[in-house]
Amino acid sequence: MKSLIALLLVAVVCVVLYRLYLTQAVPPGGGTPHQTIAVIGVKNDLLAIAQAERAYQAEHGSYATLDDLRTAGALSMTASGRDGYIYGAEPSQATFRVTATCPVSTTQPCTGYYVDQTMEVRALP
Repeated sequence: MKSLIALLLVAVVCVVLYRLYLTQAVPPGGGTPHQTIAVIGVKNDLLAIAQAERAYQAEHGSYATLDDLRTAGALSMTASGRDGYIYGAEPSQATFRVTATCPVSTTQPCTGYYVDQTMEVRALP
């Protein structure tokens, strides 16, 4: 009888921990697991593009557009976006800003993101 109670107690603890883990996996604004994975992928892509911008700047003395990064071989990413997000770059001589604008959707709100020479991904205002 004691082993049955112990087994039930372990099962209850596992269920509680599992539910706590799942609530932390969902972003604050809600969203599906697919949306969460897409946002993480977009943020990783932005960081990869920012690294390419830094490499290009070290070699050429200025920042570049996405097409220029691809042409120079600094960026191996051929896609211009991910899961509806569209990437863009706003280079200048001393700074850059790479953006990921979110898809237009009437059912699900989404957030666009950007990264600049600070290498910190932030939400678009």
